[in-house]
Amino acid sequence: MTTRLIVWRHGNTDWNASHRVQGQTDVPLNELGHRQAAEAARLLATTRPDAIVASDLRRAADTAAALSALTGQAVSYDERLRERFFGAWQGLTTATVAATRPDEFARWKAGADVVGGDVETLDDLGKRVSDALQDASALAPGGVVVVATHGAAARQGLGHLLGWPREQMRTLRALQNCHWVELTHDEGPGWQLGAYNVGAHAEQPVPPAV
Repeated sequence: MTTRLIVWRHGNTDWNASHRVQGQTDVPLNELGHRQAAEAARLLATTRPDAIVASDLRRAADTAAALSALTGQAVSYDERLRERFFGAWQGLTTATVAATRPDEFARWKAGADVVGGDVETLDDLGKRVSDALQDASALAPGGVVVVATHGAAARQGLGHLLGWPREQMRTLRALQNCHWVELTHDEGPGWQLGAYNVGAHAEQPVPPAV
């Protein structure tokens, strides 16, 4: 029995566009983000999802709502799918973080835990999102589950789910807005990565999700 799990990053926001650290700040989709969600939803609707789960932050919840509107499938919400908590960084541009908190920024760029600034650790992020993904997949064993979440949360959560070391997770480029990851789960091999950074349209590369 194969369960298919699609992990979907939310659409664009004004803070994405200005390279501002969102973290768990509840920033809404902008006009582009709503268009991206509608375009992606048309493709994802063809998978006939048996369940849709979303982070309760508006940018993810509204992205999931676009798919719900096409499929009639209700959305359930899980706060464990929220983006990484970035503490004192939230609301700052990445350029400001680099200029005013250079040691913390250097550790983040190197893929290490940030020391200071009350930023959530990578292990804590990976575990809480992975647990949420496991619970979401259990809603429809042998079916299709779509989860709307956030960039850093998606990458760290799926890496934890797959049992990858941190160094291997860093080989994955940042998920583009409204792109997704496809995983499958079977009794024998367990979780396997099927596709990464799939989307309805091509975009220019983006900096790592924050």
